[in-house]
Amino acid sequence: MSDGIVQPGRVTMNSGRKFRGHAAVDGLAARDGELLIGGRTVTEIRDRVGRTPFYVYDKQAVSKRIETLRTVLPDSVDLHYAIKANPMPAVVRYMSGCVDGFDLASVGEMRIALDAGIAAGRLSFAGPGKQTDELRAAVEAGVTLHAESERELQELAEIAGELGKRPRVAIRVNPDFQLKTSGMKMGGGPQQFGIDAEVVPQVLSRVDHRLLELVGFHIFAGSQNLNAESIIEAQNESVALAQQLARAMPGPITHLNIGGGFGIPYFPGERPLDLKPIGANLQRLAARAAADMPGVRLILELGRYLVGEAGYYVCRVIERKVSRGQAILITDGGMHHHLAASGNFGQVIRKNYPVVIGTRMGSGETVSTSIVGPLCTPLDLLADKMALPKAGPGDLVVVLQSGAYGFSASPHGFLSHPEPAEILI
Repeated sequence: MSDGIVQPGRVTMNSGRKFRGHAAVDGLAARDGELLIGGRTVTEIRDRVGRTPFYVYDKQAVSKRIETLRTVLPDSVDLHYAIKANPMPAVVRYMSGCVDGFDLASVGEMRIALDAGIAAGRLSFAGPGKQTDELRAAVEAGVTLHAESERELQELAEIAGELGKRPRVAIRVNPDFQLKTSGMKMGGGPQQFGIDAEVVPQVLSRVDHRLLELVGFHIFAGSQNLNAESIIEAQNESVALAQQLARAMPGPITHLNIGGGFGIPYFPGERPLDLKPIGANLQRLAARAAADMPGVRLILELGRYLVGEAGYYVCRVIERKVSRGQAILITDGGMHHHLAASGNFGQVIRKNYPVVIGTRMGSGETVSTSIVGPLCTPLDLLADKMALPKAGPGDLVVVLQSGAYGFSASPHGFLSHPEPAEILI
């Protein structure tokens, strides 16, 4: 069994005892009753960090995820990492040797990537509402711009004329379809993302091609999807739409970002995404795209799927109390560090993230336990009435599936508590 890798199925702890747990908990490894992450116990990692709370990211898990993905992807499909999922500089630097390119959502992410030594030619910048200074910085750096509106195209042409540069530009398209059953829909209907598909040809006719090098399209319909059929349908529709819109291009397209949408299981009943049918479909799509749009590279843009299961949030129990029969662990972590685990980042009905007591793995007896942080608000809830081993002061609570949108999507300044540390092992 690989240390620290989350996999479906049954798990054998070092004691030899087998058990079934939360869908996203199965497959964990332990030594002497402690969770192993990247071959180290959670206490060893705590000692290395020097304090709690902290996030720890397992690069071995990231590599294995990418290796598994590469086995089903055709060679003609490029794999990009969406830095917004986890912009920790050490993670981005590590990714530079694992993926073909990077997708940016801000100038800040662009600087992280450039500081990591990543060539500008491997970077593309998307996101609505890019301001003039952001567009200028991207043009000067030489990254590919994904234009989300005609206003951005006009400003890019002006900047190109001023700087004497001809930036590479892809058109972000708002398709007339959505990624069905996705956690967040980013296409179809009125959207802040991209230019409506039906007006793209007219917009292209107004672009000054002497100033802007139009290289292709970006079509992203949704994210966090565990249904292979839905992803396949969206990918098929994205390529078909690109083939239609390519007729309005002044020249051949080389850049077709079809997004990602690959999800990871967080909650009971969720199962890992089946990659095999997606890979087989991408083989067919890539062949069709190459025949209809010679020279085009399909780009798969993934963030959460690459790093989400490789990350863990660790905090320390300060106090155990019982309130009207309910056991409550009060920790030095909380929603200000991990907003998603508290249920306040996109959940309509709060569900528990997978949580373990990292210093009491394999313990047979469990009690109904709620886990909270030190914040003066009832929203500061990391686990609500979960069956967990009895724990007390000094034990380490570990929130799994925390490698994406954990640290960076949390309100660290809320109530002025210290920020968590981050470490890549």
